[in-house]
Amino acid sequence: MKLGSLKEGGRDGTLIVVSRDLARAVRATGIAPTLQRALEDWSNVAPRLNALAQSLEGGDADGVFDLDLQALAAPLPRAYEFVDGSAYLPHVERVRRARNAEVPASFYTDPLMYQATSAGFLGPRDPVKVVSEDYGIDLEAEIVVITDDVPMAVTPEQAAGHIQLVGLVNDVSLRNLIPGELAKGFGFLQSKPRSALSPVFVTPDELGEAWRDNKLHLPLLTHINGEWFGAPDAGVDMQFDFAQLVAHAAKTRPLSAGTIVGSGTIANEDTSKGASCFAERRTVETLRDGKPSTPFMSFGDLVRIEMLDRDGASLFGAIEQRIERQAAP
Repeated sequence: MKLGSLKEGGRDGTLIVVSRDLARAVRATGIAPTLQRALEDWSNVAPRLNALAQSLEGGDADGVFDLDLQALAAPLPRAYEFVDGSAYLPHVERVRRARNAEVPASFYTDPLMYQATSAGFLGPRDPVKVVSEDYGIDLEAEIVVITDDVPMAVTPEQAAGHIQLVGLVNDVSLRNLIPGELAKGFGFLQSKPRSALSPVFVTPDELGEAWRDNKLHLPLLTHINGEWFGAPDAGVDMQFDFAQLVAHAAKTRPLSAGTIVGSGTIANEDTSKGASCFAERRTVETLRDGKPSTPFMSFGDLVRIEMLDRDGASLFGAIEQRIERQAAP
C-alpha cells in the first residue's frame, strides 16, 4: 500500500491511503489520524490500512478524491529521528581520492552515519529556501526506510522486520558550509537544513522483486531544470543494506516508531549513470580534469527526483522543488 499526508489537521498532517497509480486517495482518519500514530501501533493499524487500500483499488472505498500533489505534506511532516548513512562507498571513495585522502578501513565494515534534521520535512512540491547561493546549494537523492519501534541492540536480521515503509528524500546540503563545520570535529549543523520527502511512502511488498536483500534494486532518476542529471542503480554498490543501517543506529539506543533511516547519496562505480548530487559530479570532474566545472545550484533551479518501476510507473511520486531565496525575518 501507499501512504501520504495532506497539509491539514495540524503539524503532523492528515493520513491518507493513495492508489497505486497515485491518482486517487482516501482519508484514513477513521483508522489513524496521522502516519506517526499509525506507526506507533503498526501491528494493529497496518492490516486495517491495507484493507482500505484494497477497497480503494477495487472502487469500493467511501470518500475517494483525486490526488493533488500540491496539497501533500511530507508523509511524515516531522519525525522523532532521521539518521542518515553513507552506504554507497563509490561516492566516499571518489570524494576522498579527489583530495588525496584514503578511505579508512573501518568504512568498509562499520556504517558512516549522522543525526539529521527531523523536526520538519518539506513536502514534495515545497520550495527549498536558502539565504545565499554562496552556501553551495546541493541536492542529495536518496532512499529512506521508516521503522516501527526498534529495540536496542537488534541484529540486522531482527532489524529487517522493523522496516515498515520505504520512500525517497532530497537531503539538502549546503556544501560550502560543510568544511568549516567538520573541521570543528563535531559534525553537521548549519550545513544540513530541512530535507524533502517523496509524495508517498510504500510498504516493501508494494515494490515486488525490486525489494530484496533489504535493498531497492532500481535506478533513482534525477533531473535538474528538465535535463537528465543521473540514474544510478540503488541496488548496486551499496556496502551496507538497510537492515544493517537500522541495526547500526539501534546499537546503543532503541529507535522510536517513525524513525527515518537514509541510505546516503546513491552512487555507482559506473560514472556513466550520472550522479545524485552536485558534489559527486564535481568530484568526477576534478578527478578527470583537475578541477570542477559544474557550479552548485542557483535560485530558480528546479530539482526532480523520482523512481520508476520496470513498467515506467512512478513508485513514490516525484519530489519536484524549486530553489528559492529565503527572505530576512
